[in-house]
Amino acid sequence: MFSGSIPALVTPFRNGGVDEACFRRLVDWQIAEGSSALVPCGTTGESATMSIEEHNHVVAVCVEQAAGRVPVIAGCGSNDTRVAIDHMRHAQAAGADAALVVLPYYNRPNQDGILAHFRALAENSDLPIILYNVPARTVTDISVETMGELAKLPTIVGVKDASGKVERISAQRLACGPDFCQLSGNDDMALGVMAMGGKGCISVTANVAPGLCATFQQACIDGRWDEALVLQDRLFPLHAALFSDASPGPVKYALTRVMTDFPAELRLPMTWPSEASRRAVDAALIHAGLVNA
Repeated sequence: MFSGSIPALVTPFRNGGVDEACFRRLVDWQIAEGSSALVPCGTTGESATMSIEEHNHVVAVCVEQAAGRVPVIAGCGSNDTRVAIDHMRHAQAAGADAALVVLPYYNRPNQDGILAHFRALAENSDLPIILYNVPARTVTDISVETMGELAKLPTIVGVKDASGKVERISAQRLACGPDFCQLSGNDDMALGVMAMGGKGCISVTANVAPGLCATFQQACIDGRWDEALVLQDRLFPLHAALFSDASPGPVKYALTRVMTDFPAELRLPMTWPSEASRRAVDAALIHAGLVNA
């Protein structure tokens, strides 16, 4: 259903509010550069500091601006099942093609709670769901067995795997079947994920290097592994630099370097990246050929 390079879009803020004009330009640029789908209101989009109204508006703007050119996978996660259902209803009404739903954070449900959460979402909406497993942020980790059970539900179609354990891709492939859409949640692991049967990457780096990330993903899909490895080497320092400080600080800094009039603004508690992080981003952008030395 979904494949290739899928940016987890940042949300531009200016003077405390969403910079809608800049966000629309970002959407257009991503599509023109070959991104195969878009994810608004994920972690990289600072959804945790957006109001419900802002969240729903950004999803709607993304759908409107994409205008059917690529699918939109709306971030709809919450640690409150009722709020996640409400996000999904708004996303579907706006015309989103799927929902990306992070495992409930902070509450730390057991595997039965995870099953019940996603079953409730599937029962209350027919919007396709991509699970988002990121234990480093949620503490909760979905087991392979639980994912296998959820994959039996017709609207749960895939996973963004940010477990950091590339071997999970093979285990989940066996548990969920080869048609279950596995997407890397870590740019630096995307090559391994693709080699093990993954379909693409929900990417932070694609915000800054959409063309290179799209070309890399297509090389993997086509089985041109030598070309993919060359691109991996070109992009790897950027993958690392964009997490050299709390995300999305480094990627927003990088966007001020490669995109005209991108606002240098985050919402507390996120702050501008350190000088060391900015230096790492600068060097990585030069290494990738995205800016001049």
